[in-house]
Amino acid sequence: MDETNGSDAADDASERATDGGSAGGASGDGGPDDPSEDRVSEESITEGSLIRPLFHLAWPIVVIQLLQVMYNVVDTLYLGRLSAEAVGAISLAFPLIFLLIAVAGGFTTAGAILVAQYTGADGDRSAGLVAGQTIFSVSVLSVLIGVAGYFYTRPALEILPSDPDTAATVIPLAADYMEIIFLGIPLMFGFFVFSALMRGYGDTRTPMAVMVVSVFLNVLLDPFLIFGFSANPLFEWLAAVPLVAALDPVGIQESLFAATGFTGYGIEGAAMATIFSRGVATAIGLWLLFATGLGPAVSVSHLRPDLGFIEDIFRLGLPSSVEQTTSALAMITLTAMVVTFSPPVVAAYGLGNRLISLVFLPAMGLGRAIDTMVGQNLGANRADRAARSVKLAASTGAGVMFLVALVAVTFTEPIVGAFLGDVPDAPATVAYAVEYVQIRSVEFAFIGVSQVILGAFRGAGNTKTAMVISILTLWVGRVASVAYLVFVAGWGETGIWVGMALGNVLGALVGVAWFARGTWTERYIDDPAPDVDPVGDD
Repeated sequence: MDETNGSDAADDASERATDGGSAGGASGDGGPDDPSEDRVSEESITEGSLIRPLFHLAWPIVVIQLLQVMYNVVDTLYLGRLSAEAVGAISLAFPLIFLLIAVAGGFTTAGAILVAQYTGADGDRSAGLVAGQTIFSVSVLSVLIGVAGYFYTRPALEILPSDPDTAATVIPLAADYMEIIFLGIPLMFGFFVFSALMRGYGDTRTPMAVMVVSVFLNVLLDPFLIFGFSANPLFEWLAAVPLVAALDPVGIQESLFAATGFTGYGIEGAAMATIFSRGVATAIGLWLLFATGLGPAVSVSHLRPDLGFIEDIFRLGLPSSVEQTTSALAMITLTAMVVTFSPPVVAAYGLGNRLISLVFLPAMGLGRAIDTMVGQNLGANRADRAARSVKLAASTGAGVMFLVALVAVTFTEPIVGAFLGDVPDAPATVAYAVEYVQIRSVEFAFIGVSQVILGAFRGAGNTKTAMVISILTLWVGRVASVAYLVFVAGWGETGIWVGMALGNVLGALVGVAWFARGTWTERYIDDPAPDVDPVGDD
């Protein structure tokens, strides 16, 4: 799935001041044992150089997304050793799961926006309260989504058009996988909320560290929960390692199987590994928020429902949820058009999108960093500094992505070819994928600009504006363009490639024009006070 238009669900502050103090602490340059080193302090975000905080916010976000890619790669790697049907099942399940996750994802974005603005306004107690209300609101939503998803998974899959073989083999596996995922949705959402709140506070490195733990657990658990001790590829791979081979891993596996008879849970084991590893990340994240000096000053009392804050969370979060939901629907619609072509074209589309999703990471990191920069600076009544940070990030994003485009155009064929072995239709697939990546490289610089502009609008609390621009980017720039070029103009597969590229070009042009109007510069919150609910300027 092409992720170049997904927003943060969650999508993602190592020093907490005492109650009534600034969230940023006294200095952004602590000593070796100063926990403020893990956080971009409020002073460095709202004062001084813009480059340093932008970089320190952005790079951990890129690493988190790379780790997320690792999650998916590990699942695919092991399930590919289980069966082709299992790989097809998770490919089918992902868009449907993402569609429901998007419903609650916007509310984590709202929490990040409000935490950023209250932190910039020195409202640490208010930042903690909005963090608690975000945790409460998303927890309730996640339970509702989990229950609904569990009971409607099989009926929803049954109405999908599919051939008899797919219906008999792939659909049941997808249902098994999705049911477990939906049962564990609250555990998955917990980490999304933690990551978003910490990012709004100015700390992206702590969520990155927690994500490392989660990915490690997933990598460790996947082979055992999928295969158990029968034909487990991990033992075969270990047997090929010279020093480890002396321990006879295959023999150890046989002994363990004789003792336990455990053959794993198949595709359900992959879902269990994901839920458990995400659950551990959620537990660590909540412990860090409630029991340590990291992040906004949140306490258990902040979980008590406060209708004023909940109203603001929903007012800000609903447009982001709509944005993410329409993004998922747009990608499903594009996939439905692409599958009318031959298998090599479909394969090239999927391969090209995966490569471009990796290329997209620097732009996404800047976009998510800028929503914190804008949020905290507007909270501190520094609209001038917020504007300068957006211009710096947009120009940096455009420059970096332009260099990436040059590399992509120059080395497209060897890069694409490395992902395909000697399989049927490989030459045709490589040729189509090369054409796709080269055409889409034209939009790379525009991706850098559009992601920063969208982040700026979200950071300012203008989530409706971000929603409108995203919908124009996807449904007009992409879906409508691909439909016209392919089915009306008769451009064939080239129409897909060109239509996909037009989306971010349109999004960047509309976003820059809208940004230049300057109507985004008023912060969402009023001056925070411990006994005053937030009032939104919608």
